[in-house]
Amino acid sequence: MQQIAILYDASQAVLSTFDLDEVLRTILLIARDYFHLQNVAILLLDKEKQELTVKNQIGGLDGAKVKVGTGLTGSAAEQKRPLYAPDVSKDSRYIPSSKNTRSELAVPLMVGDEVLGVLDCQSDNLDHFTSQTIDLLTLFSTQASMALQNARLYSLERSRAQQLEAINTIARQMTVVLELKDLLAKFCALIGKSFGLDHVSVLLKEEDDLVLRAHEGKLNPRLSAGGRLPVGGGLWGKALLTGKTIVQTNVDQASDYDVFFEDAGSRMCIPLISFGQTLGVLVLDSMSPDAFAALDRQTLESVADICATAIQNAQHVERVRQLAYIDGLTGIFNRRYFEHRIAEEMERARRFDAGMAVIMVDIDQFKSLNDEFGHLLGDEVLRQVSSIFSQQLRKMDVVCRYGGEEFAILISQTNAEQALRVAEKLRRVVETWQFPGVPRAVTISVGAAMFPEHGDSRDALVRAADAGLYAAKQAGRNRICLAPVPQKIAVGK
Repeated sequence: MQQIAILYDASQAVLSTFDLDEVLRTILLIARDYFHLQNVAILLLDKEKQELTVKNQIGGLDGAKVKVGTGLTGSAAEQKRPLYAPDVSKDSRYIPSSKNTRSELAVPLMVGDEVLGVLDCQSDNLDHFTSQTIDLLTLFSTQASMALQNARLYSLERSRAQQLEAINTIARQMTVVLELKDLLAKFCALIGKSFGLDHVSVLLKEEDDLVLRAHEGKLNPRLSAGGRLPVGGGLWGKALLTGKTIVQTNVDQASDYDVFFEDAGSRMCIPLISFGQTLGVLVLDSMSPDAFAALDRQTLESVADICATAIQNAQHVERVRQLAYIDGLTGIFNRRYFEHRIAEEMERARRFDAGMAVIMVDIDQFKSLNDEFGHLLGDEVLRQVSSIFSQQLRKMDVVCRYGGEEFAILISQTNAEQALRVAEKLRRVVETWQFPGVPRAVTISVGAAMFPEHGDSRDALVRAADAGLYAAKQAGRNRICLAPVPQKIAVGK
């Protein structure tokens, strides 16, 4: 009766808390004190790996792993019944963990037919466990199993509630950010903080590559923002091509692992898919191996879906914004975009002490061309001149239709000599171009102004370029003119 009372008191203590760590400690202390054990450990089962791991112990090693079917503990988990070695020196199943151990009892922790783990009890005495003690420990293990299951369920529900709150937070904040660059930066920061990840990266599909558009975390990247990766390479490539989440539990053991971060231990790659369109890949990295549990996958996939939808919305907004900057006839930028960019280019030139030029271009005698050949042919001339400019200029330069037959061009990181050389090239190409349906040459007049020599404000610079254009027309058209340097007004004494 005394032993039954002890078992009752022990069971009440085990079932008095939902905290998993507290449950584990309580089970160990009861087993040690009530059953006079020198070494006692709880090993929990990883079903996917079919592996037992020491989660808490007294007198042994935390973190030790045993395969199901191996040793006394692994065999107890496999056979789903207590196994006893009264003399470990005569039992081939015994795996040495303490030099003083003489007898060992392994009792599976089970709820129904499901094995949660094993209670491993070791004694310094030969044949320490009587049949009555084994029966009591088996009954106690049943109560301990219920406590473990309750604690796990409680921890799972609490974790799920926290994850749902994180998902809601991310979803709310994603809906108010429309700039793609800001959206991706915020998303990486939010998901890293919410899920305790060491690094979060977003790769977006562009033509035949994946481009690193944003990343946030504490790992050391080998690829900087804007860097390109092949679509078919790495775990990200597999996720993109299969449309499924790919997990690498231990990157050091992966023969086909592509080093993205030098100190990554495990990685999850989730394809970003919205309305059937694959936009890119969400890459999640941890310094620890086996960081991504199976239960995390569904939650993180839900977060990836939110991200994909937000990206698609931001891209749509960007396309609409770009349309507002595009000239409908020629397909190049319009005057609104010119006004937006000239301020940026002047600020950049000022910050880095680099020259820039504004070039104003006018098609000579365009009104008479329209009158002689009709507006449809005149529109085609405008389109072809626009195409010539776009092809002859660098990608970093900006060409805009300023209005009517007039164009404005921004040339960055240049000096006066280089700017005039560019202007002359444009003039020469247009002059020699064969415009279908136009039996005579089409020519342009060009005026150029330099920042800051000809003006340090938007109005002064454009006015100077216009003055150069006017001078070119006055001199007979089909030529280029650099704006005159404004004269400084002497201040009297």
